[in-house]
Amino acid sequence: MNIFFNLRGSVVRQIAEERAVPESVMSPPRRSSSSHGDRTSTETLQRNNSSNSGVILDISSLKMAEVDTEVPPLPPRYRFRDLLLGDQTFQNDDRVQVEFYVNENTFKERLKLFFIKNQRSSLRIRLFNFSLKILTCALYILRVSLDNPDDFNPNPCAFCRNNTCMNATNSDKINWELIFCVNRRDPVWAIQVSVALISFLETMLITYLSYKGNIWEQIFQISFILEMINTVPFIITIFWPPLRNIFVPVFLNCWLAKGALENMINDFHRAIQRTHSAMFNQVFILICTLLCLVFTGACGIQHLERAGKHLTLFDSFYFCIVTFSTVGYGDVTPQIWPSQLLVVILICVALVVLPLQFEELAYLWMESQKLGGNYSRHRAQTEKHVVLCVSSLKIDLLMDFLNEFYAHPRLQDYYVVILCPTEIDIQVRRILQIPLWSQRVIYLQGSALKDQDLMRAKMDDAEACFILSSRNEVDRTAADHQTILRAWAAKDFAPNCPLYVQILKPENKFHVKFADHVVCEEEFKYAMLALNCVCPATSTLVTLLVHTSRGQEGQMSPEQWQRTYGRCSGNEVYHIRLCDSKFFGEYDGKSFTYASFHAHKKYGVCLIGVKREDNKSILLNPGPRHIMAAADTCYYINITKEENSAFIFKQEEKDNKGLPVTGLYDAPSRLPVHSIIASMVDQATSYGTVAIDLQNPDPPEESSKLTLPTENGAGSRRPSIAPVLEIADSSAILPCDLLSDQSEDETNQSDEEGSVGSDFVKGYPPNSPYIGSSPTLCHLLPQKAPFCCLRLDKGCTHNSFEDAKAYGFKNKLIIVSAETAGNGLYNFIVPLRAYYRPRKELNPIVLLLDYPPDNHFLEAICCFPMVYFMAGTIDNLDNLLQCGIIYADNLVVVDKESTMSAEEDYMADAKTIVNVQTMFRLFPSLSIITELTHPSNMRFMQFRAKDCYSLALSKLEKIERDKGSNLAFMFRLPFAAGRVFSISMLDTLLYQSFVKDYMIAIIRLLLGLDTTPGSGYLCAMKITEEDLWIRTYGRLFQKLCSSSAEIPIGIYRTESHMFSTSESQVSINVEQGAEHSERRDTWKEKTAHRNSTTSDQSEHPLLRKKSMQWARRLSRKSAKPSSRAERISQQRLNLYRRSERQELSELVKNRMKHLGLPTVGYGRTPKAPHHLMNPECQRDERPSEHAVLCPHQPSS
Repeated sequence: MNIFFNLRGSVVRQIAEERAVPESVMSPPRRSSSSHGDRTSTETLQRNNSSNSGVILDISSLKMAEVDTEVPPLPPRYRFRDLLLGDQTFQNDDRVQVEFYVNENTFKERLKLFFIKNQRSSLRIRLFNFSLKILTCALYILRVSLDNPDDFNPNPCAFCRNNTCMNATNSDKINWELIFCVNRRDPVWAIQVSVALISFLETMLITYLSYKGNIWEQIFQISFILEMINTVPFIITIFWPPLRNIFVPVFLNCWLAKGALENMINDFHRAIQRTHSAMFNQVFILICTLLCLVFTGACGIQHLERAGKHLTLFDSFYFCIVTFSTVGYGDVTPQIWPSQLLVVILICVALVVLPLQFEELAYLWMESQKLGGNYSRHRAQTEKHVVLCVSSLKIDLLMDFLNEFYAHPRLQDYYVVILCPTEIDIQVRRILQIPLWSQRVIYLQGSALKDQDLMRAKMDDAEACFILSSRNEVDRTAADHQTILRAWAAKDFAPNCPLYVQILKPENKFHVKFADHVVCEEEFKYAMLALNCVCPATSTLVTLLVHTSRGQEGQMSPEQWQRTYGRCSGNEVYHIRLCDSKFFGEYDGKSFTYASFHAHKKYGVCLIGVKREDNKSILLNPGPRHIMAAADTCYYINITKEENSAFIFKQEEKDNKGLPVTGLYDAPSRLPVHSIIASMVDQATSYGTVAIDLQNPDPPEESSKLTLPTENGAGSRRPSIAPVLEIADSSAILPCDLLSDQSEDETNQSDEEGSVGSDFVKGYPPNSPYIGSSPTLCHLLPQKAPFCCLRLDKGCTHNSFEDAKAYGFKNKLIIVSAETAGNGLYNFIVPLRAYYRPRKELNPIVLLLDYPPDNHFLEAICCFPMVYFMAGTIDNLDNLLQCGIIYADNLVVVDKESTMSAEEDYMADAKTIVNVQTMFRLFPSLSIITELTHPSNMRFMQFRAKDCYSLALSKLEKIERDKGSNLAFMFRLPFAAGRVFSISMLDTLLYQSFVKDYMIAIIRLLLGLDTTPGSGYLCAMKITEEDLWIRTYGRLFQKLCSSSAEIPIGIYRTESHMFSTSESQVSINVEQGAEHSERRDTWKEKTAHRNSTTSDQSEHPLLRKKSMQWARRLSRKSAKPSSRAERISQQRLNLYRRSERQELSELVKNRMKHLGLPTVGYGRTPKAPHHLMNPECQRDERPSEHAVLCPHQPSS
């Protein structure tokens, strides 16, 4: 289809008239407009423009000239004539043929194109010229080897005959005849004359072609003078035979050969488009200069010494080498003053030329060190490498990448090419000089937007390209834009190279959708922080999953929970086909729930997901209706992958005798094989617990509470648990409608409970704040809330509430403190309002923002129930009290973009840490979840300088860091409890995806960022005292699998902790007051048990005693025996601390009274949690635990 754009006036009418002309009188069509048509159009334009000063363009007339609508079809005879005659029918047209670039058709331009401009032909010419110069030097050496000065010269040249020849026997005189005349044989002369004639003609031609108006500039060039000296004398000897034996310094052609070789190499590099060859050229020039100096000196001294000592050419060469190397043996020396003068001249030239060459070489070497040189094409084709593109490279980012990338055995032979536009940092340079990295990490300074730099990195041969964003920039949007351009440039240059892209803002994600793997930082961050509120320590669970470790951390610690925690931190997600697996091969044809339970019972592995061969989607806990097939891909959690595991069956005899099977990991002599255990203890106190599941979005009623079977309730033996069926029983788990919530349809709930969430509906959010967000079924309001009703602290015409207390929320609040309401904050709300969350358990969300949100963000969140915002900051006590901090269970402090960069490294978190510490002191019962820029700063969270247990953990962290562990921070109590998180911990997720391409998809499903029909989700179920009849984790696994098809993957235990004088006394009186403090703790434990409270820190005195003994042993080396005066001062300090606590309490209550807020609810006791992910079957349960589950999603 052709499109014609015409500048016309009334052409439409003309076409309509031409359509009315009969076919018999229609003239042959012409491609160009006829003269009559041109005149008509011109006259029409003139008439239309007679009243105006300019030309009027009718835009409506600029349209497609379609064959079927406007232009009539050609008659058959004209179409056949055009086919046979081509353009001959248009030979009578008044057309003029125009030739372009006629200036290049002259004889001079054609010669210039052949000799100079054309790459290939000029390369051939220079190669021929270089060969001629080398030939002349070889002929000179041949002539010298055939010449003997002692022989009588019967035919001296006329110049020598007319000069007064000195007696050769007089050693004090110089025989000038031997200097100016040589014995040149006729064949040698003939060849030299021929070569000289060719060189002379070529030189004159090049001079003519290079003439630019100044002939003297051409004449006084060194190369032209040397050419004339070495060619004109030979040409003269053709016409004057007596001069055939005159001496010509042909050896000077070595300098012309050097210049020709340089030009030839430049043309060769230009022909192969090699632009980064300055270093090679400079080294080559230096070598050629040295060779030419030595060759010139050797030939010149040999020739001048013909009138003296008669040195051979080899002796002269030896003398030059000894002289230029500054050795100076003195065994061979020139005897006459001309040769001595030549030596002086050569040394002066060398002292001037060589330092300049070395200086240029050193400068290029320094520049090449900054730029990093090139990655060898030969190495790129024979070895494997990946490219890391970053805008600025910091030591933490580099070590995270290298430790995670080279943690996999099959990547040990890979090279890492770093492409960064900035100069290499000093610390990074020091790291890259370590032999462990210097042999396989190459730093190139360059931009990913330049094809030359991408060619230096050999991007087209790379196995993968990692493009990371600079998260420490103040303008994160600009950082994303740079990342997008880098991704586009890499994809344009190397379309087949897999891209692994890290993006910061979710609204920019769709620009890099073409990449093979994309990790959006704010999506993962907000979803993880949201799940931390309802499923504790999700950040710790995910961080340990995406870090590669061998589980050797903490093995030297005397604490059992630290050894177990460190050993099991090495668990990761692996995959294997069912038909190739020993873990799961026997469960072919069985249900997924059956396979998961028995695989955990028998091998200690946790089967969490599966993928069909004909389906690209991964399903987490698809439920008992999913029948395992041989072609299914199984995803499981284990210490190592199955291919690296050995199987030792020690329980076969017990099985045959009917003894209970407890699994291979029960043997005390063997390491447990169970999947991830992330146990965490805060302040070495007693235990309490939470469990994490992959759960059914609509679990049956019995899954919410594990009731005790009535028939075995009074017996002494364990109550029976229903077995896990191989095939799902249709009557056991009924299908349910996804749009209904059976948890809210219970008839036995009270009216008050039934009113919570009764107005909510299920659906997809109508307004997404950015392109590319995954649709998630959520609890929504029937009608969007007005923007004025979203403001928490100000009333409106719809309600008059001005604080959180006035709303009368049934559940505890979740407060989010952020700088701005970015689009990523939307991903914090969606997981907390997902349809599988029970309505009566939805927590109100309060957004405490430094700057009020815009209408675009409010439009996106106004459909969600119980979501409010308020303008304020966390460093303002009044703002915290107004937003209902005393009614909140969780406060999430998001890292502010304006503070992510600081002049001093690691100071970006200073303001956040101090503000959180203030809230920790003011509200000790509040669970504060903090995001930090630098993971190393998490040691300052909940900082207590004189707590011996924290100091002992600090020493343990230093020990693990010295061993080279990249998970040394895992023993810090805030991280273990899920109270602190840094997004840089998730960088390893992108790196791990190079080996495990499914990791991003699994983590997105766990965090609720993606939803797949039939896939489970992550939730927590609290274990109460009524559920202790189950006793062990293995029986809990069986109970959940058999009753609700839920897969538990961990235990999260909470424990009480009181920051009172007892803590100070226990931590201070480490040695002398040990026994007294232990007895006091025991008495307090009995009192707490008698009062039926769980808030005291001494529920389990034995565990506390062991922890305190460990801390006491680690701190005993640095502790000094305290005197009586010191103990008195410590007691005074305790009294001061108690008064400080009372002072802070009075401050908060006074501000609440000033704001008109009730003071009820302030001053609860904090709790310290720890996390056990997928513990062994025989681990006992305790009250106040939460089971982390993965329920399946029933079909609708």
